[in-house]
Amino acid sequence: GHEITYRPPKENPWEGIFHPEIGGPFSSVEEFLGNYPYKDRPLVGLLYSRSNWITGNMEVERTLIMALEERGLGVVPVFFYSLKDKALGNLSGEEVVRKFLVKGERPLVEALVKLTSFFLGSKKGEIGESQAEAGARFLLELGVPLIAPLISYYKDKQQWFDDPQGLGQQVAWSIAMPEFEGAIEPIIIGATRGVSNPEEEFYEPIEERIVKVADRVARWVALRRKLNEEKRVAFILHNNPCASVEATVGGGAHLDTLESVARILQRMKKEGYRVEDPPVNGKELIDEIMRKKAISEFRWTTVDEILEKGGALALIDVGDYLKWFEELPERTRARMIEAWGEPPGEEHDGVPPGMVYDGKLVVTGVRYGNAVVCVQPKRGCAGTRCDGRVCKILHDPDVPPPHQYVATYKWFSRDFGADVIIHVGTHGNLEFLPGKATGLSGGCFPDIGIDTVPHLYIYNADNPPEGTIAKRRSYAVLVDHMQTAMAQGELYGDLEEIERLLFEYEKVKDVEPGKAHFLGHMIEEKLKEGNLISMIKVPEGASFDDLVRSAHETLSMLKNTYIPKGMHVFGRIPEGERLTELVYAIVRYGNDPRSLRGLVRLLLEKEPGFSRLPDPAKKDHVEELARKICRNFLEKGIPLLEGMREISPNAEDFRNVISEIERKIEDVKQRVLLSDEMTSLLRGMNGEYIPPGPSGIVTRGRDDILPTGRNFYSLDPRGIPTQAAWEIGKVLAEKTLKKYLSEEGRYPENIAFYWQCSDIMWADGEGMAQIMYLLGAKPLWDGGRVKGFEIIPLEELRRPRIDVTIRVSGITRDNFPCRIELLDEVIQAVAQLDEPPEMNFVRKHTLERLHEASSLREATYRIFCSMPGVYQAGTQLAVYASAWKDERDLADVFLYWNGYAYGKGTFGEKAHRSLRAALKTVELTFNKTVTDEYDLFGCCCYFGTHGGLINAAKVVSGKEVKTYYGDTREQGEVQVRTLADEIRRVVRTKLLNPKWIEGMKAHGYKGAGDMSKRIGRVYGWEATTQEVDDWIFDEIARTYLMDEENRRFFEENNPYALEEIARRLIEAQERGLWEPAPDVKEALKEIYVEIEG
Repeated sequence: GHEITYRPPKENPWEGIFHPEIGGPFSSVEEFLGNYPYKDRPLVGLLYSRSNWITGNMEVERTLIMALEERGLGVVPVFFYSLKDKALGNLSGEEVVRKFLVKGERPLVEALVKLTSFFLGSKKGEIGESQAEAGARFLLELGVPLIAPLISYYKDKQQWFDDPQGLGQQVAWSIAMPEFEGAIEPIIIGATRGVSNPEEEFYEPIEERIVKVADRVARWVALRRKLNEEKRVAFILHNNPCASVEATVGGGAHLDTLESVARILQRMKKEGYRVEDPPVNGKELIDEIMRKKAISEFRWTTVDEILEKGGALALIDVGDYLKWFEELPERTRARMIEAWGEPPGEEHDGVPPGMVYDGKLVVTGVRYGNAVVCVQPKRGCAGTRCDGRVCKILHDPDVPPPHQYVATYKWFSRDFGADVIIHVGTHGNLEFLPGKATGLSGGCFPDIGIDTVPHLYIYNADNPPEGTIAKRRSYAVLVDHMQTAMAQGELYGDLEEIERLLFEYEKVKDVEPGKAHFLGHMIEEKLKEGNLISMIKVPEGASFDDLVRSAHETLSMLKNTYIPKGMHVFGRIPEGERLTELVYAIVRYGNDPRSLRGLVRLLLEKEPGFSRLPDPAKKDHVEELARKICRNFLEKGIPLLEGMREISPNAEDFRNVISEIERKIEDVKQRVLLSDEMTSLLRGMNGEYIPPGPSGIVTRGRDDILPTGRNFYSLDPRGIPTQAAWEIGKVLAEKTLKKYLSEEGRYPENIAFYWQCSDIMWADGEGMAQIMYLLGAKPLWDGGRVKGFEIIPLEELRRPRIDVTIRVSGITRDNFPCRIELLDEVIQAVAQLDEPPEMNFVRKHTLERLHEASSLREATYRIFCSMPGVYQAGTQLAVYASAWKDERDLADVFLYWNGYAYGKGTFGEKAHRSLRAALKTVELTFNKTVTDEYDLFGCCCYFGTHGGLINAAKVVSGKEVKTYYGDTREQGEVQVRTLADEIRRVVRTKLLNPKWIEGMKAHGYKGAGDMSKRIGRVYGWEATTQEVDDWIFDEIARTYLMDEENRRFFEENNPYALEEIARRLIEAQERGLWEPAPDVKEALKEIYVEIEG
């Protein structure tokens, strides 16, 4: 044999510094910097996988390092083994950073770029602290942004480029997990060559995306090093053109955006930013915007007027715009030209070029020194009209934004030189522009719009679904804000009078029959006069006492609905009564004996007299006492035990529980007071790390979202539905079927659902569980995660399996593909069960569809949405633009927009035939409410998607379709009512409630605009479903148009909102959707003429 010489094996380090051009590994940063030519530049830390260094699979890292160095940065590239293992003796991620990237107490680097999904935090965090929380605590101490680009491990470059889904299933661990540690900038930089052959796998760089990341890292570093007085800041206010451009400047759910921006500008001036003559308040800001007409052209605003009044920040020459335009991919440019003509825009099919003056593109806004405040441009229409012709997006769902839209965002970045862009309020449209779901390319419009500018987004902590989209598609660093204080809705007017009569009747019915008889007549009259009779459900032949009991229940539901008390102002901490109301609204959640209300009820049940009260009165009494005890503790310092003793001497037996509840109340109060939103925003404007935090509905037991001012994350979808949500989902399913059975005498064969992301993020998948149980399947959990499902046998189910048709929201589609795939697997499995069709409606309808479908797969499509990259349902656009004549027109729009199938191995397949086939058998539609913060008038997506679904099902099936609304707002209480009753509940508790109206009026222009938008959505529900009572429109007209005080408020603060209300009411009348009462009919047109003038 041959003699072979070899060097003895050498142990490779578990962590170290290795630079592809300089070599290594270096065991210390001092040793590396001694060999590094760029050590005097601003440094960036790069963390990457040890296995890539070992195998030489470092082309992505090498390309990224070179790109960063080309931008004047130095890079310290550190490899490490992601999971600490005592047996191996390796360091944790945090220890690696401390060893190589920190000197003394200060970071050596200005930013940290991490190419692994594992947490930096050691598993040995503080008591009760997760690994992600430990990492976030360390990163806050470090103070530099954590940037986490992506590598696609399951697609090569071409597969990624061609796939509208982008990253796909990898989202859960490559994007969602790093978000728990506060990571930002989820931009794809690499893919896997040889993905089908593990032996040939190699990570290849996506050069154009690496350039994007390098540019953005450089801008974050520059932001950190720039003096405040030199920084330029662009604030973007949102706008809802469909509900009137002029009426809706500064859109943002539950946030007074105008007052917030005014306060931020004032604070910036104190912090040394060059902010000249900032507005003293929100009114001064909106007055300046509207005086200059610094908005988009619309019904009451022309481009000429914008220029004449000084609302133009810039006029962009076509030549200058073309320099930016030519940077876009050829396919993207061609798409824009096809839609809007050659730059700056051309008239196409009666649609004028948008925001063009004298051949130049107009950028609008108001300037305060180095800060500009702009209104986000229109994205799907152009010109001053609002109709079916100019609403280009109506006919082309993924139409690109107009030239002026792109020009505006490029102007922020290139001409104005914004160091940071701040979008204000939940939410705008940048993040919803066409493009991939995640892992965007350079041809995706959110990526084009935000360009290379660091992006901060002031966002409501209660909205993880849409905030997550902003993070993943527009690279936003969220600075979340507190939810507005919630207060008990209470009764008013006729409702208050009816409650008084009911209690009087209860007192005398057994002792003064004559008086009781007289009161009975008065009650019946008042129920009719107050239009409450339609909400009171009593079976045929029921007694008057049954009517009284039902009336009590209805009034109790209305009284105990909580309503927003005005809006939050960014950075403002609630005080006094507002603080008390906020804290109580948070701690009241729950009915178990360890909760505040649960314990109060338990103590009352031990007292004589309580059991004799009707159930609604019991509930009211518990609520009243719990609120009083909490208020006395917060405002007067009276211990909870003392308050509980007044209820019952048995309170002493629960001393420990009471102490626990008291600590909870104090803890919630302190975390409200610790919220420091303004400081967090300023940290972001300094390029510092914004710590992460949970998100959700604070009044649904999620008080952990406090304090606010954090970059919130969502959740790990693999645990959905939770076991608690499964139990609620089963009850929802059973109550839905029981109600339908009682009304129709049979089971519904097909129930259509509007499945929103809020079901997953707010309610842990209650709706998903309901759907699974209707299908006759059960989740299988393993360690808190759902690992699969099992079929429930028919003999255990004891009813037929119900077919489902699901219109999933675009946000669910893009954020939680794994849950859609799981549900689709259940549907396919149930469809293929060998069971009698009369006991398996999924199988029955699948067999019927096979006659038309091209395959079994097509016949099992049940989950639909709009096309990839599109987030609306289309119907709302047709309604707003008045671009419809009858229900068939609206059905056609819905079918056109939403005929795309999703599921296992299916993403956005054209399936219009399947959608139509599914709707033919729909007999019932369903959605639910889970919180009082949001309702079916809170967004046009509710009537646009669910209303559009109802209308399409009616038109396609040729029959009436019932609609139910579930209610899981209260822990342990599940209700199912009709859509009409849910509309009545929300109208009474908010739109017609003087307490709610006064709260909105406190916010001037913004409050008026938000009230106007909600009324427009009432019209939208009537247009799509005809489920809105005439009396509701009558009372809206009387409350908002005919009431002198309210009308004067609108005229003084936002006359455009008043015009929008009146115009929608007139349209409802003219379309025959509403027959006004005589007094209303007479006043309506006369008032509109006055308003228009």
